[in-house]
Amino acid sequence: MRFRSYDILKAFDVVATNLSITKAAEALNQSKGAISYQINKLETELGFYLFERTKSKLVLTDAGRRLWHVSQTALNQIDQEIKALRSFATDSVSVGVLTYFSSRWLSPRLTQFFESNAGISLRMVPLNSIDRLDSAGVDMAILWGIEDWQNYSSELLLPTPAFPTANHSIAQYAKKAGIAEAIQKFPLLGDSSGNVAWKAWYQVAGMDYVPSFPNLTMLDSNSRVQAVIDGQGIALWDDLISPEINAGLLYPLTDIKLENAGYYVVFPKDELSVSAKVFLDWLIKQE
Repeated sequence: MRFRSYDILKAFDVVATNLSITKAAEALNQSKGAISYQINKLETELGFYLFERTKSKLVLTDAGRRLWHVSQTALNQIDQEIKALRSFATDSVSVGVLTYFSSRWLSPRLTQFFESNAGISLRMVPLNSIDRLDSAGVDMAILWGIEDWQNYSSELLLPTPAFPTANHSIAQYAKKAGIAEAIQKFPLLGDSSGNVAWKAWYQVAGMDYVPSFPNLTMLDSNSRVQAVIDGQGIALWDDLISPEINAGLLYPLTDIKLENAGYYVVFPKDELSVSAKVFLDWLIKQE
């Protein structure tokens, strides 16, 4: 009987690599039930077991190990061939980028890039978190952070010290009661780093991180700007928020800044295409 479940081999590869349904589900952004269903379906079609189920972990059977090695080699070969074909077919660079950063800094500069690199096409993909970098199908991403890009290469693009901001009402409270009281009274809005940036700011401010409200994390940066304006809490922002500050919509609450914050170009450690290198070099030279 002809084998038909080639689409499940990727899920099998991830399960075999991690020997865990839970970790595979996290890596593939699927539910554990969905992963278990795919593995059971694959075993049913194959007619043999791929894993031995124990109480503590999964163990590959001999047949499972042989299939894993073969499928792993084939999948890697397919990935490499697709990468080569993309590079050969078009001089295109896919860039994951925060929509907030794209509209306020990157977009106004792109005309300059095309004027000097007419043969390269760009594809901008909204991307809010490093967690989606591998699955987004991009060559690189421009993300905000504080020098913590494990397992990736990175280049600092734009240093932007971050400081707590709020709307007029909360800012007036902070002016009277003090910043320490304000960050205890109002929710702290997290970004794609969760509470990592806030914890770092507390450390710089010489305070223990003990917010009285649960953090409200909003991955989309444009939505987070509006949330602060609407008075939903306090968020860390940088000089790119100057239009809102000048318009009286947002207010800095303190001069204490997270100095090592900024926008980074983050990319896999493997070789970038020629076109991606051209775009990266151009990005780093921008002011």
